[in-house]
Amino acid sequence: MPTFSSDGVELAYLDEGAGDVVLLIHGFGSTKEINWVNTGWVKLLLGAGRRVIAFDHRGHGASEKLYDPELYHTELMADDAARLLDHLGVQQADVIGYSMGARVGAHLALLHPERVRSLVMGGLGIHLVEGAGLPQSIADALEAPSLDDVTDPMGRMFRAFGDANKADLKALAACIRGSRQMLSEAEVRRIFQPVLVAVGTRDAVAGDAHRLAALLPDGEALDIPGRDHNPAVGDKVFKQGVLDFFARRP
Repeated sequence: MPTFSSDGVELAYLDEGAGDVVLLIHGFGSTKEINWVNTGWVKLLLGAGRRVIAFDHRGHGASEKLYDPELYHTELMADDAARLLDHLGVQQADVIGYSMGARVGAHLALLHPERVRSLVMGGLGIHLVEGAGLPQSIADALEAPSLDDVTDPMGRMFRAFGDANKADLKALAACIRGSRQMLSEAEVRRIFQPVLVAVGTRDAVAGDAHRLAALLPDGEALDIPGRDHNPAVGDKVFKQGVLDFFARRP
């Protein structure tokens, strides 16, 4: 698996296909394989004639593990994405981020606007502005001695997910403590690129997609029917909505 150095942090990535570039940014506790390969996204986008780039965030998957929460600031993670494009000689990409990855994508669009042709924010609605997304109590669940010691339902879900995927739980705990930066309404209004905000109708984590889309100069909302936070990632309505969005955007 190829890697590159993002300001001294070694990050693993994949780069497949040819054509217009799509950069995939996965969510908290996930990996490029779990979020994008196993759900069929990479196959779908390759079949649509796209070049697909994805990477493991710092602290995740095959990338370097860090244990200082300050090293997981969302702006640093957005810089990781920009540096990967630099490394691969890509000037501009359509960006799809999910959950924490959508938060990173929004910061990427603000910090490096020339790199983002369009942005899909999956699993993140108005909580980009009004809340920090996943509760910080998940860090305590990740650091508990075992799953049996975790009583909070959401904490149990993420701890079980981390255990099943043999994740570095201490690195993930540092990440969730450090990567909780929100954007102001004024900052959201500065994201000028076409943006699709896609959220499951049963998602209790993301916040309302339509309220966030209304703040964006060129935003639209997509409801993913009957899905809560995690299952919405691979939903066929989400996938088709993204393909339609790419076909419409300039």
